[in-house]
Amino acid sequence: MAEVRYENASRIYPGTDIAAVSALDLEIPDGELLVLVGPSGSGKSTALRMLAGLEFIDKGSVFIGGEDVTLMPPQDRDIAMVFQNYALYPNMTVEANMGFALKQQGIAKPDRATRVREAARILDLEPFLQRKPKHLSGGQRQRVAMGRAIVRRPQVFLMDEPLSNLDAKLRVQTRTELADLQARLGVTTVYVTHDQVEAMTMGHRVAVLKDGILQQVDRPRTLYSRPANLFVAGFIGSPAMNLVEVEVGEGRAVRLGSLALSLEETVARDLAAAGAYTVGIRPEHLHLCDAGIPGEVSVVEELGSESYVHVTIQHQGDPLVLVVRAEGETMIQRGDNVMVGCRGPIHVFGPGGERIGG
Repeated sequence: MAEVRYENASRIYPGTDIAAVSALDLEIPDGELLVLVGPSGSGKSTALRMLAGLEFIDKGSVFIGGEDVTLMPPQDRDIAMVFQNYALYPNMTVEANMGFALKQQGIAKPDRATRVREAARILDLEPFLQRKPKHLSGGQRQRVAMGRAIVRRPQVFLMDEPLSNLDAKLRVQTRTELADLQARLGVTTVYVTHDQVEAMTMGHRVAVLKDGILQQVDRPRTLYSRPANLFVAGFIGSPAMNLVEVEVGEGRAVRLGSLALSLEETVARDLAAAGAYTVGIRPEHLHLCDAGIPGEVSVVEELGSESYVHVTIQHQGDPLVLVVRAEGETMIQRGDNVMVGCRGPIHVFGPGGERIGG
């Protein structure tokens, strides 16, 4: 097993002056499952490929287990990759697919068989060893791809959107299985996804990238409760945080529509002066009440155990939609007049998007 470290690592593709990954500094301890997440074009897959040796590093270095592997070819890095398209050989059985890399390495047949069957047992694939990929479900094919990585016993697993080809229900099931498997194996794992729900439910820590720049890396709960900037605040969380531009008045007074907001003491203290800021409030920290901001319901999303109510209010003379979480079933319908109150933490961000109040 091994820790992974990026030191000021950058990748600039030919024909452009803009780095796909810019000065990435990131340490991943031995045994950790770290998720790289961000929108399309954020540099997350490029960062993974830099670690794998599939992308040239223009500046900086990459280390695996304390060894500088920046110029080392992929086959010498002792890593195993799992891709979104599985990359299975259609004419080979599950057993042959899982053991193919070992055969290429010259591992003796009895040893290959032992390692394949051990991985098959871990992944619940023993009944399918003699089947070919076309006779497997999407989830089973993904487990075969995982098995092919496991039998190699690498220092590091690299996974590039491995669940993106699965349907929604199977994704939920398989991501749980992957997280459990990684915990049992204890192998350092770098996992790329664009799905922030997947990132939050799987990662020991999550690294958020935007335009090739690392925005924040921390435990999922910390990213959710204390986002470092506006981008992280809007990207992490489903539904997204309500973000509203406000004017801070004399005495650091902040209003959302007709409602005066109460700020934490540390936030109020760090507000530099009156001016334009952005406040962020999670949907679960707003509620429908008898006295609050008046508004009209435009959409109700019924999810069974909870509902999300979209309420249009007036804020600084313009219409503004707030998303409010309601517990359980609700009788609220489109067109209803309601009141919205605030009962949770309020995040404040400065003109440059930085978090106010630490």
